Amino acid sequence: MLCDYTHRWIRWILILSAAMASAGCSSIRVTDPPRTATEQFMLSTAATEAVEGLSFENLRGRQVWLDDRYFAASEASFVLGQLRARLLLAGVRLVPDRDLCDVVVEVRSGGVGIDRYDSLAGLPPVFITSPVESAGGAPLVSPELAIAKNQRQRGFASVAYVAYWRETGDVVAASGPSVGRSTRDDWWFFGLGPRTTGDIAPADRDPR
Repeated sequence: MLCDYTHRWIRWILILSAAMASAGCSSIRVTDPPRTATEQFMLSTAATEAVEGLSFENLRGRQVWLDDRYFAASEASFVLGQLRARLLLAGVRLVPDRDLCDVVVEVRSGGVGIDRYDSLAGLPPVFITSPVESAGGAPLVSPELAIAKNQRQRGFASVAYVAYWRETGDVVAASGPSVGRSTRDDWWFFGLGPRTTGDIAPADRDPR
């Protein structure tokens, strides 16, 4: 009786092993790019808002060449792409060469970046000197004890331009600086979180 019971279990184990082996295995490839999606969305959201604040009414219907030599801020490709799209939607006729234009538009930026603010109600991690560390080992770090923790990120982008006649250099139009902003707030309570609010794609919408 015991022998039959043992043989039955061995048989089931062999069947399950064969099924698992025949099913094979799979893996998920995880990428870790140098820049997070949050960072890129915060900068692009702020840049889009800044470009939307510019007016191109005086350039409608004119042949324009976009001069970006003085645009030294980060995210230049995206901001300039947004600016070109905004010009086209405003009825401006962009030309590929300076000699073909009536008006030159010089674009500049006061800055494109993210500010971060951290706050903690509790005890932060503390580095503790130990004999092991003195002997060349790794330092000891006490755990963080947080009742409430908040990380605030604020994205900013500033865009401005001046437009002038190519032949004479007389100013036709100017606008800016137009400043765009983006926000993301992450909250932790008693180690649980984050609860995220903000106005970028990966974050939850702020209920306000």
